[in-house]
Amino acid sequence: MKDYKTIPAAELRETAYQLYADGQNGLMSMFANDERQLNGNYAIYCLFSVGKSMQVIKAVLKDKGKLEFPSITPKISGAAWYEREIYDMFGLKPVGHPDLRPLALHENWPQGIFPLRKDFNSQTPVPTAKKEFPMAGVEGEGVFTVPVGPIHAGIIEPGHFRFSQAGEDIIRLDAKLFFLHRGIEKAIEGVPIERAFYQVERISGICTIAHSLSYCQAIENIAGVTIPLRAQYLRALVGEMERLYNHVGDIGNLCAGMGFAVGIMAGARLKEDIMRVNEALTGHRFLRGMVVPGGVRLDINEQLSAEIRLMLDKLMPDFDEMIELFRGNDAFLNRVETTGIVPRQAALDLGVVGIGARASGVDVDIRRDFPYGCYSALQFDVPVYTEGDVAARLWVRVDEVAQTVKLIRQILEKMPQGPLKAAIPTIKPYSSGFGWCESPQGNNLHWLMVGENNTVYRLYARSAAYPNWPALTVAAPGNIIPDFPLINKSYELSYACVDR
Repeated sequence: MKDYKTIPAAELRETAYQLYADGQNGLMSMFANDERQLNGNYAIYCLFSVGKSMQVIKAVLKDKGKLEFPSITPKISGAAWYEREIYDMFGLKPVGHPDLRPLALHENWPQGIFPLRKDFNSQTPVPTAKKEFPMAGVEGEGVFTVPVGPIHAGIIEPGHFRFSQAGEDIIRLDAKLFFLHRGIEKAIEGVPIERAFYQVERISGICTIAHSLSYCQAIENIAGVTIPLRAQYLRALVGEMERLYNHVGDIGNLCAGMGFAVGIMAGARLKEDIMRVNEALTGHRFLRGMVVPGGVRLDINEQLSAEIRLMLDKLMPDFDEMIELFRGNDAFLNRVETTGIVPRQAALDLGVVGIGARASGVDVDIRRDFPYGCYSALQFDVPVYTEGDVAARLWVRVDEVAQTVKLIRQILEKMPQGPLKAAIPTIKPYSSGFGWCESPQGNNLHWLMVGENNTVYRLYARSAAYPNWPALTVAAPGNIIPDFPLINKSYELSYACVDR
């Protein structure tokens, strides 16, 4: 997709609202780009899912004018984080936004320095600002505040959660993330696209293939390159292996939220079996080094195919036995059913993706809806539940494990012969386009503008975790604080994916 509808920034709200059509079409992403070197403008891009197609609005702001645009958050709630990040990184102010606290840069970053502008040098020392960061809460008689994090009592990345509580019930949750934002998008500016890939691949360990695929497919879409069919199947294979080990491990991790040790250990053991096959397949437990621009780097032989099939044969009986521990356990079901509900309309409003969306009755899966690679030749179902609670997110994962095993078997059976890689030609400077895939957490999107000599002019990487984190602020109220680990783990969102 390379065609954008270009409008003045002043018309962004009206145009976006018309396209959004009262929630019938979803906002998939929103980001900015400094194009002053090209045309004297800043640009804001909004990607919408419209039926079976994607449409992009490009709103331009003149560098010499007022660097403001009308916020679309008042009607499109899912735009809230996107607009805050645009303000942080580019200094483009969304007028009418209800909450313009810093998102990614926090209180230690000084005002007036915008790191994704082209005239900001990433080697510039930045002084510590030492400002105050106002957390949102509730005041009143009998209301008290419970802060959790950013340092946690386990091996977990930093996130701060501020609960407003009356009695035992949570009445509001405010979350503060981005403590380890690494500036990867800035770091790879001017880097050759094939070398930048290795930093993109490492955005998040658990989403190695998702970020690799989205980035490579963006390059290939811009260049007009079709990768070899065998490479398409090998990419789908490692993509489904990534989904499988994440889902099995996440089901075990959910049990940690209630101290259910048998489930924790069962999930960890089954995940380990899958990770060992990952290492045999690619040389890396997190599947690094397989996907590259133009195709794949490694092939698979009959011995490896047999090893994968054997692992699946052993996995499914043990996995089914683990799930039976849940289904017949009233104490377990009492903790997960009706806990952490996100209604369907809230999921639509926030643009929730993946497990979180499908558990709330939103039937979306980018492998089916906007198929890439070989997925149009594969048969699979998309599990959808309507309850929107922890239990629904668990059962979606359980059903998807079975579907992923089905897909892996199909891929191995249909694996065609042929080359592994196509050459990436010299790309016309300042061409741009999207790449996407369905990660274990939901759809993952990358937008790339290529500069001179096949270098990165601008990369925007939006993981599935990014639109899903705000859903926790909807899921938590009405529950008790001991239920929050369960709610959090039912989404099992990556911190690293947003700390790009």
